[in-house]
Amino acid sequence: MLAFALRRIAVSVPILLISTFVVFMLASLSGNPLNDLLFRNPPPPPQVIALETERLRLDEPLLQRYWTWLTGIFTGDFGPSVNSNLDIGTEVAGRFVITMRLIVVAMLVALVLAVVIGVISAVKQYSKTDYTATFLGFLFLAMPSFWLAILLKQAGIDFNNAVDEQIVYTIGDSSVNPPEDFWPYLGDVVGHMILPTISLALISYAAWSRYQRAAMLEVMNSDYVRLARAKGLSRRRVMVKHALRNALIPLTTVTALDLAAIISGAVVTETVFQWRGMGDLLLTAIRANDTYVVMAWLLVTATVVIGFNLIADLLYAVLDPRIRYA
Repeated sequence: MLAFALRRIAVSVPILLISTFVVFMLASLSGNPLNDLLFRNPPPPPQVIALETERLRLDEPLLQRYWTWLTGIFTGDFGPSVNSNLDIGTEVAGRFVITMRLIVVAMLVALVLAVVIGVISAVKQYSKTDYTATFLGFLFLAMPSFWLAILLKQAGIDFNNAVDEQIVYTIGDSSVNPPEDFWPYLGDVVGHMILPTISLALISYAAWSRYQRAAMLEVMNSDYVRLARAKGLSRRRVMVKHALRNALIPLTTVTALDLAAIISGAVVTETVFQWRGMGDLLLTAIRANDTYVVMAWLLVTATVVIGFNLIADLLYAVLDPRIRYA
């Protein structure tokens, strides 16, 4: 399995390089980072523009700028930002923690809901429970992520106004002045995560539950499940040990493939709830034509997507012992 993991990593490196090269070219050609400086009134002195051009490496050829950025990554240099006071590596690290805690918790909630509801729908096929779960799944699947987030935020605001107390947090990833002690601080962070997590989890759960239901139905009609029932095994053991374990393999694949969509959904969710995470960092960088911040965002998120897909491949052997990586 170690050799398989190393081969997958080796294959992923060229993909990562190609994606960074394409995005670097597109970001560099999409706008001039000096626009805000050039269109100031009164205009800055030519010496200031020349110094900023040199600091942002705009006086270098495009390919040389990419190579300088690529080699600088290994020494922790993510390049200069349009904001001269911004250290890109430090900023990305802080924003990454905020975004990943939202993504990980939302994925766990969505997975639990998808597995539970998918299994129940399959076991009670064509029942009222199945129809209700199907209706809710398609309902949340049809909802745009930004619209669902706005509805939840407005519902939280209305609830706070109704009880005349701040119970549900609707703005920010933490309070402006968070508590200093660990447990009160943790409670503050969890409180701010409730609505964004629900918003992001419901969209993902809707699709995953349909995959889980279909996979469970296919496994339940397989020969080895019928054999397990014929041998007199309990219904619970047949469902959990023989059917569910194999039905989780398609869901594992879908979850790994959907991670990029979840990250894009997190960008929208963070914007609605005004989180200072990776989503806010990306949108701010795009508006400012801050190429190196965009590249740092892409590098981190692409690495996370590749890593999750590798973990999914390795989980196949855990879920199904018949799968072996020679």
